[in-house]
Amino acid sequence: MKEELAKLIDLQKSDTKIRQLKQAIETASERRASLEQEFEQHASSIREIQKRRDDLTAERAANENQIAENKTYLERADRNLKHSQNQKEYETAMREIDALNKQVTALETKVVELLGSIEEVEKELETRAEEINTLDAKRSEAMAAFDLEVAGNQADLENESAKRKVVFDTLPSQLASVYDRLAQRSRDGIAVAEVVNGSCTACNMSLRPQMNVEVKKSDKIITCENCSRILYIASREAEATAS
Repeated sequence: MKEELAKLIDLQKSDTKIRQLKQAIETASERRASLEQEFEQHASSIREIQKRRDDLTAERAANENQIAENKTYLERADRNLKHSQNQKEYETAMREIDALNKQVTALETKVVELLGSIEEVEKELETRAEEINTLDAKRSEAMAAFDLEVAGNQADLENESAKRKVVFDTLPSQLASVYDRLAQRSRDGIAVAEVVNGSCTACNMSLRPQMNVEVKKSDKIITCENCSRILYIASREAEATAS
């Protein structure tokens, strides 16, 4: 019976691992998408900073072009002032010169502000330069590692499934049937539960002292009085509690 109990324990370990591997494989697409989204968020934040720099640079260029255009108008207004033939022409030229000078002053102030903003953005980009330069490589590396992990899970699933079949096929049919019934009945797929500190780890129910002794002996199949799972005590704990 000890040999059969050992097989049941191995079977449960295989089934638990198979369950975990299937879960990992089934959620692989979702987890991969989440990983890609994480990198996309980094890339997006960098693109936003770069766009802000480009927008500021474009605005600065537009203001500088307007300054140059206004200075051209100023030269023309200055010529009109010098060649004015009456008071009205003189006053018109003076008003135009005054308005253009105010516009140029405002535009030059704006350019100075934009230069400061561009400098701040450039510093931010410089701080994140390593992240920017290595982002694509890190993304490719992370995706490759993830795909390798999923492939490994698939290989482990096949190996564990083959191992499970060998163990299951060597169990007496009645015992195999009991195991299957218990495993299918429980939501967590646990049919064989370890006893730790005198309690069933599947339902946390404390065992009666006599039952605990019987489980330690491992000479027959003992099931939990609460959840009906097959019980066992790991050899190390059994030795410790027996001493």
